[in-house]
Amino acid sequence: MSRNSGGAGKRVTDRHESHFGEGAGPAESLVLSQVTPGQIDPRHCPYRDESAKLLHGSPLGEPLTIDDVAMLLGCSAWTVRQKYLPQGLPHLRASIAGKFIFFREQIVKWILKRQGRGETK
Repeated sequence: MSRNSGGAGKRVTDRHESHFGEGAGPAESLVLSQVTPGQIDPRHCPYRDESAKLLHGSPLGEPLTIDDVAMLLGCSAWTVRQKYLPQGLPHLRASIAGKFIFFREQIVKWILKRQGRGETK
């Protein structure tokens, strides 16, 4: 199918033919530089053991989110914010509007102290 372009007897076809890839050979693979296993596999990180000790071996225990604390206490995150934070539940805030950060050992000690079984300091 063709149409008249309106001038000097030129004809423009509606069909577009691409000549992309004519004469091209098979696709070439990219050669990337060799990457050491520590960069792609976190199990080979040289600081993995030290960071695990810092998080889990510290007196604070592992860091928890507000949802983790709610599950630990058996309530909702709303109850943690509205009821337990004003009662002195130990926490940190990343910034004024930031998320809450809790530490497992502090939460457990707080619960035991409220139940009268923990150390009182």
